[in-house]
Amino acid sequence: MRWITRDSVIRCDHDGRVRNQPSQRWVTLAEVPALVADDPLGRPIAACPNYGATVKPCTKTESVAVGYSHWIRVDGRPVVLSHLEGFTDGSPPGQVTYRVRDPRQRFVGADR
Repeated sequence: MRWITRDSVIRCDHDGRVRNQPSQRWVTLAEVPALVADDPLGRPIAACPNYGATVKPCTKTESVAVGYSHWIRVDGRPVVLSHLEGFTDGSPPGQVTYRVRDPRQRFVGADR
């Protein structure tokens, strides 16, 4: 598994893109801030194509199901790893997830 950074590609099941916003800036990978817990929560999702009269597109991320390191921490908060998966606010409720599609860095990894 790879560390996730501000530049990593995270998308909802419908292919909307999560806008990463790191909460810390002092641990970087190639000058790009690493994400830590709770960075994936409450982030906007852009361009989710899931819409219609009775359908809600994904507009933000919600709870994280998996994806935090058990061992590696920054300021006491676990780093986010490439097995990240959580839920969005899209419909159907509680069934639409977001996942890492591309960590965008290949040199820093961790075993959970």
